[in-house]
Amino acid sequence: MQEKELIPYLYRTEFRKITAVLCRSLGIEHISIAEDLVGDTFLLAAETWGLKGIPQNPAAWLYTVAKNKAKDLLKRNTLFSQKISPQIQYATYDKNEIEIDLSVQNIQDSQLQMMFAICYPGIPPEAQIGLSLRILCSFSIDEIADAFLTNKETINKRLYRAKEKLKQDNVKIELPSENEIDKRIENVLTTLYLLFNEGYYSSNNNAVLRKDLCLEAMRLTHMLTENETTNKPAVTALLALMCFHASRFEARVDSDGELILYEDQDISLWNRELILQGERYLNKASTGDYLSKYHWEAAIAYWHTTTNNEKQKWEKILSLYNQLLITEYSPIAALNRTYALSKVYGNEEAIVEAEKLKLDNNHLYHCLLGELYSEVDIQKAIEHLLQALKISRVAADKKVIKNKISKLGKLKNV
Repeated sequence: MQEKELIPYLYRTEFRKITAVLCRSLGIEHISIAEDLVGDTFLLAAETWGLKGIPQNPAAWLYTVAKNKAKDLLKRNTLFSQKISPQIQYATYDKNEIEIDLSVQNIQDSQLQMMFAICYPGIPPEAQIGLSLRILCSFSIDEIADAFLTNKETINKRLYRAKEKLKQDNVKIELPSENEIDKRIENVLTTLYLLFNEGYYSSNNNAVLRKDLCLEAMRLTHMLTENETTNKPAVTALLALMCFHASRFEARVDSDGELILYEDQDISLWNRELILQGERYLNKASTGDYLSKYHWEAAIAYWHTTTNNEKQKWEKILSLYNQLLITEYSPIAALNRTYALSKVYGNEEAIVEAEKLKLDNNHLYHCLLGELYSEVDIQKAIEHLLQALKISRVAADKKVIKNKISKLGKLKNV
């Protein structure tokens, strides 16, 4: 691999690991300093490797340089007191005993602990996702801004406020006690769920599907399953859900990058291995006496990957949506339920249920009604689709909506 390809690759895979370890050593209130140290390490790599060539073990080179930079910073007592914490008592500080542990186990532990620290309920969900992308997924500020469909300045301010809140509330980088994990795991799972959804249904105008976001969410969720204290049934159920959705990646977007709706997907492109993996995780999640929303959503996603009996499939999906809404009501879940309802009982009954939701400012609501009315009243279908087009913010959605309007317009004129 050439230097111009190797450094971006290592940035994506190693930045998060080194940053998590340094944050754990310095304290979460010094995230920015940890990021700067790792950033300086990569800049030095770009300068040095261009002149002297790529070292035999590039990752080890990065670890060594980052470790030395951190140790040098800690040893410079005056600079340390100015930039980090004037309250540190240096009388008990032995410079010869500094150790930055970059072992595989400590890297794994540090990332897991950072996950719980970043998903602190005192900061907003979008800030939790932003910090997760930055610290745990090695995303640049530009990439995070792109994912949130905003600018760098907004992201920088958002992350700065989040870091200040973590510092102000003295949040520790540590794995909570088992009782505390049960209280905080939901916040962690919500962040990972939202991260995956942002990739799966991207708000980015240039991408229908952001596989990189989805894969990072899956990697972090898998990390939770590997630790005995965080391997909860809800975690495994969420990973199953992600596997089922990821199994249809290749069928969801065409060669031009355009969105392909579920009904039009080529099922031969579905990844059977991921479907089987999802089934295994869902079976493992079937323990304990509580079924989370992730259990119900994973079961719904599973049935979407089946092809044998269409009638049975939609009856199962409708029943599962009923259970999901009892467990945790969501307007979007209720909206999705009406689509399953149309498959079981017909469009007219589904229209009645959908219109009760009154989600007038949601383009998906009008898209669904446009779909349901297309076989009942073409004029009403077109009206709903025009409203969906008006309020939709995503270019890919607008293109799908325009195509539907065009097709209905031709039918109307026949």
